[in-house]
Amino acid sequence: MPVDARQPVDEGSAVIRDLYKRDGRRVYAALVRLLGDFDRAEEATQIAFLAAASRWPAEGVPRKPVQWLISAGRFRMIDQMRRDRRMTQWSDEAERAVERLELQQDPETIEDDRLRLIFTCCHPSLSEEAAVAMTLREVCGLATEAIASAFLVAPPTLAQRIVRAKSKIRDACIPYEVPDTDELPRRLDRVLRVVYLAFTEGHSSSGGENLVQADLMAEAIRLGRLILKLLPEAEVQGLLALMILQHARHAARMSPGGDLIPLDEQDRGLWDHAAIAEGAEHARQALLSGRSGPYTLQAAIAASHAEAPRFEDTDWAEIAGLYAALLRIEPSPVIALNHAVAIAMRDGPETGLALIEPLLQADRLGRYHLAHAARADLLRRMGRTDAARQSYETARDLATQEAERRFITRRLAEIGP
Repeated sequence: MPVDARQPVDEGSAVIRDLYKRDGRRVYAALVRLLGDFDRAEEATQIAFLAAASRWPAEGVPRKPVQWLISAGRFRMIDQMRRDRRMTQWSDEAERAVERLELQQDPETIEDDRLRLIFTCCHPSLSEEAAVAMTLREVCGLATEAIASAFLVAPPTLAQRIVRAKSKIRDACIPYEVPDTDELPRRLDRVLRVVYLAFTEGHSSSGGENLVQADLMAEAIRLGRLILKLLPEAEVQGLLALMILQHARHAARMSPGGDLIPLDEQDRGLWDHAAIAEGAEHARQALLSGRSGPYTLQAAIAASHAEAPRFEDTDWAEIAGLYAALLRIEPSPVIALNHAVAIAMRDGPETGLALIEPLLQADRLGRYHLAHAARADLLRRMGRTDAARQSYETARDLATQEAERRFITRRLAEIGP
């Protein structure tokens, strides 16, 4: 292990604890590449930090503590594998693996290892559910229990999902690498989709009592910042802008009692205006690149909402135009619904309703509670309260989130019997 110029440790445990929180997953990502095994890398990471806790208080913090930890984890794992040779059946392949480990160099660019780990966790051969769970667990370091709670599954079920994904990566010899230039665009789409799935589950939980899970949103944003730092592509910046802008408004989305507050009733003083400025700037830069994709256009829409001083000042013509552009490059019933709502806000509820009615005939939107809620809202604005009541009741029956159910019930009470 290389000897560095060292700094004294005044409070060794605090220094190591802070380093683990900030850089623990960087160390782990490097050890995954060096050891070629998720579980060994996790064990080696713990061993390395235990070694630091025993040595640094007396010796001081190394000049390059992250590299020290990676080197410590690797060499201690080599020692352990050598000891295993004396107690278990040892194959020629196992011997060659240890020899390769001894010859490998510790990484100079640790950030690249984190990018490799992200692409490995989001490999196309894994299911989307497994990719989300793997990314949050292995890259972000979230506890299995926290991820399971966010996605409304039992912790043992989620743990098994991660175990199966790791086995598939090992058995299929999935390479631990960033794909080459030809493959990168297709693989990057999967990575961004997985990150955004994690964010949207935090922003609007799929079920249960809590609509918003701020920790999950924050982890997805942290992952977005990391990917943009390592891979500065326009759509990466667009996704980061979108997540920052949506997160900036989350404090005003819920009442202290846990009730949903719609956009037109939110206290904009509770919005994080510094985050809005940052997100809007990221969106502007992504748009100026000339390579606008769906995340960038959604970020531009979010920026238009967030930068309006009052709801009445919202530029619905701009938003309708952005949704029209988004619909051209990513046609989907949900985007068509949002476009119809923007048209309704620009041209009146009758125009919007004429666009929504045929969409509700599609199987997907026919079971989508927000489509029926949007129809109900337009009917209410037109004074057609009986029809509005029917649509609100359908929306309430289809909603799976308790806060949304309570909001729709409140709307029903407002229009009366």
